[in-house]
Amino acid sequence: MENFSTSTGQPTNAVYGFTSMLINVLRDEQPTHIAVAFDVSRRSFRTERYAEYKAGRAETPADFHGQVSLIGEVLAALRIVQVSKEGFEADDVIATLATEAAGAGFEVLICSGDRDSFQLIDDSVTVLYPKKGVSELARMTPAAVEDKYGVLPERYRDLAALVGETSDNLPGVPGVGPKTAAKWIGQYSSVEGIVAAADQLKGKAGESLRAHLADVIRNHELNELISDLPLPVQPDDLAWHGWDREQVAQVFDTLQFRVLRDRLYSYLAAPEPEAEEGFDVAGSVLSTGGLSDWLAAHTRPGVPVGLAVSGSFGRGTGSLTALSLAVDEGAAACHLDPTKLDAADDAALAAFLADPDRPKIVHDAKPVLLALQAHGWELAGLATDTALAAYLARPDQRSYDLEDLAVRYLHRELRADEPDNGQLTLDGLADALGERAAEQQLMLRARATLDLAPALLAELAARGDAAAEPGGPDPVAAAAGGGDTAEGRSVQLLVGLEQPLCRVLAGMERTGIGADTDYLSELEAHFAGEVKSTAQAAYDVVGREFNLGSPKQRQQLLFEELGLPKTKRTKTGYTTDADALQSLYAQSEHPVLPHLLRYADVSKLRSMVEGLLKSVSADGRIHTTFKQTVAATGRLSSTDPNLQNIPIRSEEGRRLRRAFVVGDGFEQLLTADYSQIEMRIMAHLSSDEALIEAFVSGADFHAATAARVFGVAAEAVDGEQRSRIKAMNYGLAYGLSAYGLSSQLGITAEEARGLMDEYFQRFGGVRDYLRGLVDAARRDGYTETMLGRRRYLPDLTSDNRQRREMAERMALNAPIQGSAADIIKLAMLRVDAALRAQGLASRMLLQVHDELVFEVAPGERAAVEELVRTEMGQAQALSVPLSVSVGVGPDWSTAGH
Repeated sequence: MENFSTSTGQPTNAVYGFTSMLINVLRDEQPTHIAVAFDVSRRSFRTERYAEYKAGRAETPADFHGQVSLIGEVLAALRIVQVSKEGFEADDVIATLATEAAGAGFEVLICSGDRDSFQLIDDSVTVLYPKKGVSELARMTPAAVEDKYGVLPERYRDLAALVGETSDNLPGVPGVGPKTAAKWIGQYSSVEGIVAAADQLKGKAGESLRAHLADVIRNHELNELISDLPLPVQPDDLAWHGWDREQVAQVFDTLQFRVLRDRLYSYLAAPEPEAEEGFDVAGSVLSTGGLSDWLAAHTRPGVPVGLAVSGSFGRGTGSLTALSLAVDEGAAACHLDPTKLDAADDAALAAFLADPDRPKIVHDAKPVLLALQAHGWELAGLATDTALAAYLARPDQRSYDLEDLAVRYLHRELRADEPDNGQLTLDGLADALGERAAEQQLMLRARATLDLAPALLAELAARGDAAAEPGGPDPVAAAAGGGDTAEGRSVQLLVGLEQPLCRVLAGMERTGIGADTDYLSELEAHFAGEVKSTAQAAYDVVGREFNLGSPKQRQQLLFEELGLPKTKRTKTGYTTDADALQSLYAQSEHPVLPHLLRYADVSKLRSMVEGLLKSVSADGRIHTTFKQTVAATGRLSSTDPNLQNIPIRSEEGRRLRRAFVVGDGFEQLLTADYSQIEMRIMAHLSSDEALIEAFVSGADFHAATAARVFGVAAEAVDGEQRSRIKAMNYGLAYGLSAYGLSSQLGITAEEARGLMDEYFQRFGGVRDYLRGLVDAARRDGYTETMLGRRRYLPDLTSDNRQRREMAERMALNAPIQGSAADIIKLAMLRVDAALRAQGLASRMLLQVHDELVFEVAPGERAAVEELVRTEMGQAQALSVPLSVSVGVGPDWSTAGH
């Protein structure tokens, strides 16, 4: 679990390992009662009696301190009792509860890596002892203890007193191991008997015992577990009623434990009490000819209909296998197979789907749009996308599954309620687990989506948002084609920005971008050769072959064979990531290090090229998938393949962009991006006159700001001064600290702090704005973009310093990055609308951060360039101009600027 951390930098290796083991225990043992015991501190009655008790243990890593509270959050979400006792250790708490539970007739399992717990083992108590990390536990029964140590569990304490316990800093008798200790215990029954007969023991072992009798007696006293502590809970109080689904979703999503979350869901059913109800559904599986009548009977203009589909989705298209509709009146629902419709029903459904006056409620509408379009149907009247609504309500979640949202907002499970007669109200579907369970489930999804929409909209509308810009129109409302609204800015973000953008993104995914497969194959061969030659160069330096991609083998080479300075310690050794290798080279200049760095770079590029080749569809184009609900700041992400991580800073990385080419029937690719958009937003939001002037002047922005900081003319700014201020300018938009700036510039933290002080002396408005951001976020509990996109930051008041500081950095960067994300989305809507309004054949293909990529039809270059500059430049009114850079060429690289 090396370097486990969230995208915000919160280490999670300890909480991940603990949670993984706990889920396995819950799955395998299915306990009826459960508790987790914690040490309160390192001080206990044992340290009072022996100051050196556990003194040999290393200082607890700072990363672990920051995870203890996270473990507590996981346990609270799982509804597991946490117990501790001041002045005593967790082992004493366990001993007390185990003794009481066994006495009450329970079968007790103790999961612990401390062998002191072995003294508690009997016919009613078993210890689950970690055997291989956290993935394999040994069942220590009385027979297992006797087999391994030669004594019964009740005498394990005696054996430990004789041989000592290194982890507790309790030295044993030198020269006396477990076999000798077990033999003596067999002869004299106990430590007391051995001490009494010490003069009778022969040889060096006997002499050593007599010389260390005081240690043995002390060890025996200290390693006894206290089993009669007064605790605030009794065994009956530890009954486990299952986990809290909503809390688990929130905590696991915050920790980004998607794999563990899925394991929990698959291993353990969610407890029934938190969702006591299902959904009322009176459903029908329609046969040929029945759809027209159902639509006529159950749908009418202005009345929302829940829509759910099943099928396969991806690569810019999709295929439908089933479709379900649900309405509120009479809890009616229907299910149909799109491939079995007759001509009349097909036409009726097509007309219903394309009717903008018949509102549809859909969960995650973009793949639905693509699948319907592939079938020849268009979807109009999208009233609410419940996945996007949930994302705007809680942007820091990592999953917006319909099942979870139904429980969270409606307190219902995705199941049909049963009437008094015990039969499901789905016609012909009484056996929910039979052959038509999928049909039932899709109707339930349509119904749940319909019911969920009002709850989500109510949460968004209840925020009482202010107007976007005092005295001016709301740009989101304008993008939606409407004016000011009383619904609030969060609702307008949904209906005026995210949902319309969903349709634009679907079109971009369907279109894709041309790929030069021959060139990609050449690149793959090139990087494969570079991987091989780089590895050989490394072998030549060290005189032997080794696996350059193996962290373990790199550690062995660098720190054991070559004796290079140790880097940061992790659970699996000293880190050998790129930053660590760069630092090692700066210290030692060992010739193997550049080869290791080069190997990592070319291996990554080769992997990217291989992934791109596999992603080329039959039409010769790459169809990425854009995600709207991943980044809490509002930025779009790209997957399958990820086109937002194509390198641009290195020459070799830029070669990958050369593979993206203009398609048949089109003339050129055109790229357009915003120049320094984050800093322009910073100037606007901070109202800093000096920063605004630096933009308005039209001079090199970074040189202009450097001139002010260093008190020289702009033309006198040298390259180093410009680079330092450029790092500062961009860093401020990302919550950069003095330490982060020092790492970027290779200067001391003190120098970086001095540079920041100089900067803020010249740009006091920026300083005041950034300070006010954190104060306002701490007061309100959230930050907000220019368009009202909120990000809630409860950790701003956390007593965990690490989490609090991370939340403060998020409070600094979320409004700026989020506003940039909103502006590029507004620009996409404006450009798409303008292209259609002007009847141009050119089309938008990609969005990558602040850049848009277009395919230009013959004869349309001038019109498209003018349109793009205008619509992007006017997407949002700022106190400084939005600068748009444009380039054209036959491929993405050449079209760069």
